[in-house]
Amino acid sequence: MSGDINDDLQAELIKDFLLESSEGLETFDQDLLEIEKGDSDPQLLNQVFRVVHTIKGTAGCLGFNRIESIAHTGENVLSMMRDGELESTPDIADALLKLSDALRAILDVIESCGSDESAGEYNDLRSLLDSVKKGEPLGSADVDELALDPMVNHHQEVDGSWGLFEDDEPTVEALAAEISEPVVAEEAAAGWGLFDVAEASGEASVAKENLDTKPKEKTPEISRKLEKVSGATVRVDVDLLDTLMNMVGELVLSRNQLLQVSQQRVITPAEISSLSQRFNQVTTELQQGVMKTRMQAIGSVWGKYPRIVRDLASDLGKQVSLETFGADTELDRTIIEAIKDPLTHIIRNAVDHGIESPEERAAADKPAVAQLLMRAFHEGGQVNIEIVDDGAGINGERVCRKAIDKGLISDEEATRLTEREMINLIFLPGFSTAEKLSNVSGRGVGMDVVKTNIEKIGGSVDIQSSIGRGTSLRIKIPLTLAIVPALVVKSAAQRFAIPQVSLVELVRLEGDQAVEAVEQVYDSPVFRLRGELLPLVFLDRALKISKPKAEAPTTISIVVLRADRQIFGLVVDEVSDTEEIVVKPLGHQLKGLPLYAGATIMGDGSVAIILDAVGVAKHAGVLNTSQNELGASQAAGEEEIESGKKDSFIIFSLPGWNRLAVPLEAAERLEEFDLSAIERSGSGESVLYRGGIMRLVRLADHIGSGAVDIEPQVVQVIVYECGGRYVGLVVGGIRDIIEESASIQGSGTRPGLLGSAVMQGEITDIIDVPSVLKSAGLNPPQSVA
Repeated sequence: MSGDINDDLQAELIKDFLLESSEGLETFDQDLLEIEKGDSDPQLLNQVFRVVHTIKGTAGCLGFNRIESIAHTGENVLSMMRDGELESTPDIADALLKLSDALRAILDVIESCGSDESAGEYNDLRSLLDSVKKGEPLGSADVDELALDPMVNHHQEVDGSWGLFEDDEPTVEALAAEISEPVVAEEAAAGWGLFDVAEASGEASVAKENLDTKPKEKTPEISRKLEKVSGATVRVDVDLLDTLMNMVGELVLSRNQLLQVSQQRVITPAEISSLSQRFNQVTTELQQGVMKTRMQAIGSVWGKYPRIVRDLASDLGKQVSLETFGADTELDRTIIEAIKDPLTHIIRNAVDHGIESPEERAAADKPAVAQLLMRAFHEGGQVNIEIVDDGAGINGERVCRKAIDKGLISDEEATRLTEREMINLIFLPGFSTAEKLSNVSGRGVGMDVVKTNIEKIGGSVDIQSSIGRGTSLRIKIPLTLAIVPALVVKSAAQRFAIPQVSLVELVRLEGDQAVEAVEQVYDSPVFRLRGELLPLVFLDRALKISKPKAEAPTTISIVVLRADRQIFGLVVDEVSDTEEIVVKPLGHQLKGLPLYAGATIMGDGSVAIILDAVGVAKHAGVLNTSQNELGASQAAGEEEIESGKKDSFIIFSLPGWNRLAVPLEAAERLEEFDLSAIERSGSGESVLYRGGIMRLVRLADHIGSGAVDIEPQVVQVIVYECGGRYVGLVVGGIRDIIEESASIQGSGTRPGLLGSAVMQGEITDIIDVPSVLKSAGLNPPQSVA
């Protein structure tokens, strides 16, 4: 029993050591790069020194003598730098970064084996650091040709971690498996956790007792308990934990009230309504709090990219400056883990393929140092990540020729492609424009896997490029995968859920309009939506669901969805409502079907399948331009929108005004509320909305006086998200949603107006939504501002 307790305690100590060391090495790299750039802040050097010193001391206490010895060698170099005996140079920075890689590799070995004995001696690294300490001159070859463990090679580590490229090097597990007998150092013979602390030096060492006795083979047991150390923990703010505890207390109170009411012989509807509202409010707040515990800043991923860019640029003889914005943007931890490797591959491709050599940049009158920008921000309930470079851009025609040569597309298909579609051919499997293979990229795998993995988490990838000016790649991903807002629809008496991130708008046709709405173009059903052809997919036909034969429909419900930059309409029998659903994985029977993204359990206990917009579109042939001639006209329509810079607007009226408009992009939803549902208090008007209280802002109160009219019994509201809460902008009658390349003229003659534009042949006043929300005492979200 005591042995098991010792093993458990030792495993916990090692876990803490691995986590803290990994986190320390992340800051080590970042601080070291700042020092290399010329930052003379002594605090940075102290932080770098403390990381290595802590790893050395803790490793010695735990009996990891190999990592302790290597860290000690690096600590001596850093101590001389801290004392001013050694100045930072690029070669010294390279050597210390090699030290960081070696320490990471040994930590990986410890996590896999429970010991560092199979990690190698790293004699070349020791010699290099000793040379640095003595001040001996170093050539670049001395650093570049440093013989480290294959796992330490930075580029191999990135490629192998995601499986984008072939990996010819053995894994840590494979190396460990080759050891026929456990190797135990003399210092570990006395057992784990026995320390002899030397008070004078403050250093720790393992007591060397019972050296002649055969050591207990604890390494396999401890190794088993160390499985999946990385990613097994998450830091949570203490204030958030306090809030969760308060919410749990409120939940207990609500439960007690419910139990008391349930014991009454007579329960009034008012009591049930009051309890349900309270229960709904508490559970909603608790849900939001628990979801926040899984949220992490995207900066935790971005920390490694400056090092990657530096090393790649150095290897390729380029100069690249990486800037990041929005590092505090939060995402669910599962999403964070899923995007690490796709972002890494995109960054590598940008440095390798996108950015020119210094000679090419000089010939193009560009600065010698190329700019690479990474930006993250929230927009429309999603997180947008932009990666922009000022490199050579992507030559669409060259990409198209390569795709033809590789047999990925035919000559006939190529003639129908727009410039944007040519560029997006880089996402085809097996595509590469590299003239020769390297350990950086060009093996014909990568960008298609990037796109596939982003789409697996409900995201999308879009790329735009201009020859000679650079490339911009935008990734849109959901905030979380666990609980998502979805639209519930019915088809053939079965319910389905469609994630709201794919939803564009809803169209309902009645009477004669419903009978004449569907047309046939190239034997494919389409609907003319504001003058443009919208491909239609009938859900019951796509899923081959049988339903009773009926007469011609008197109403048609079309759910307009976006899938892979393509818009199409999904025809369903009935549109229910939006609600937050808990995503559950599918069973093995349905897991391989691309039409489905998962399943969820509805409020009545029934199961609803979650549809995948991209999968449905591909299954129906909407995205297959080689078989669907309609794709050519759609592409032309997209090109026209791009050239004309069309934007979507919500057109509505207001007493005293003719036509008003707000941009559709920033709006979350369009809602209607009965006048009786609006409650008034000292802070203004509000309404119960999605389990919370939504404040209402009357537009008429903020854009000047208008004609007084009788207040309608139904109020139409445009919903925005401000600081994590919903805010409703009360407008008049919503007329339409249009796409226009509007040229706004004038600065607006009244507060709250951007100006005027001609839309659909009529003069329309454009509302300045941020100004209106600010005048109401609210902070507009970034997507609105």
